[in-house]
Amino acid sequence: MLEIDLRNRTAIVCGASSGMGLAIAEALDKAGANVSMFARRRKLLEREADRIGALAVQGDLTSPRDLSNLVERTVSTFGGIDILVNNGGGPPAGSALAIDDEALEEALTLLLFSAVRLTNLCLPHLRRSKAGRIINITSSAVREPIDNLALSNAVRPGLVGWAKTLARELGPEAITVNSIAPGRIATERLEQLYETRSSDADLAQIALGRFGDPKEIAAVVAFLASDAASYVTGTLIPVDGGATRGLL
Repeated sequence: MLEIDLRNRTAIVCGASSGMGLAIAEALDKAGANVSMFARRRKLLEREADRIGALAVQGDLTSPRDLSNLVERTVSTFGGIDILVNNGGGPPAGSALAIDDEALEEALTLLLFSAVRLTNLCLPHLRRSKAGRIINITSSAVREPIDNLALSNAVRPGLVGWAKTLARELGPEAITVNSIAPGRIATERLEQLYETRSSDADLAQIALGRFGDPKEIAAVVAFLASDAASYVTGTLIPVDGGATRGLL
């Protein structure tokens, strides 16, 4: 059985107050990592961080000042950064015809600019680590566009393109960069997006016949953060129960 040992390593997990982000924080903490949890909802974040024994840093992914504060507090508390998990909520649902300049700019800031900014802030510390890891949580929309999620379909592939390019550039420094494409995972966002749809129809589209659990995303993140994944970089890993049908 593969054992994940992340003792003496420090991880930043974004969107960590609930859903996949919270499950990731729990998994990394269980593996022994120091965890810095970042999210907007202060009370919920602090409650979950206290329960886990992690550092809570309240802030917004779209705020450069909040991202700088996150890195500064993490380093001052734990002494460095070894693992960065870029994760956040999705943009509003809607059609391609409904996209305007403001909506597109907001989606770019949330999904792409935030990841690039935070990664750049963390890079000096990741370079000092013996096992630097950058892990991006994106969506199955990067493999197969999802109806009525035009902003996500348009912007998220840009994150993967950036990540694969970054993996090539950081490879010589032994820093790995990987992305995970979750399918329909049982979170608050899933409930918001599919509350009016038939669950039977949704499940019929998934080979395994069920929604995923956030812990199943967290398990893949923990693997990618570990020494066992030291030769895995530049990848996009679907964790969708077999919902997407593309060959690549």
